[in-house]
Amino acid sequence: VGTGLGGNCTGCVICSEENGCSTCQQRLFLFIRREGIRQYGKCVHDCPPGYFGVRGQEVNRCKKCGATCESCFSQDFCIQCKRRFYLYKGKCLPTCPPGTAAQQSTRECQEECELSPWGSWSPCTHNGKTCGSAWGLETRVREAGRAGREEASTCQVLSESRKCPIRRPCPGERNPNRKKGLRERRPRKDRKLDGRGDGRPRPAPT
Repeated sequence: VGTGLGGNCTGCVICSEENGCSTCQQRLFLFIRREGIRQYGKCVHDCPPGYFGVRGQEVNRCKKCGATCESCFSQDFCIQCKRRFYLYKGKCLPTCPPGTAAQQSTRECQEECELSPWGSWSPCTHNGKTCGSAWGLETRVREAGRAGREEASTCQVLSESRKCPIRRPCPGERNPNRKKGLRERRPRKDRKLDGRGDGRPRPAPT
């Protein structure tokens, strides 16, 4: 095993000072850097950006991604595109296909959301209760997305609320009505006692 200049033969099985590594130890990838007409090999654990690793029976190599791809998982699947290109299903395209929208921040083509019909209104509630005598809120929602597509982007769920009156009395609010009824009966009882309570007839008015 050669040593090479500056310790560049680390991880090599076969190495030369002129061309660097030509064979790497197991599990390492052979990355060949080209400088003009000269090629220099280096053994690396992970391939640098713009390259992807291919494992073979004799040697593991770093292969270059496509011309429009900044980083890739394989020759046919890009992870990040170069400038002026947009990523869509592993491909780098100059423009996004119909039915998708270009996301400038991520340089990706995102599937446009389709709004589903509104759902039914929820029960009218106020502070978590559906009874009482107050104004509450009722809400309905609808989803935005492409149903039936595994690659569909996750779109937001839209909702809207509106005021609604609550006129259904709560079980605990019946007691005040009963007390009110008792207060109404008391004057009748008092009038009855005034007329017959002492057993003596009232004096005639003068």
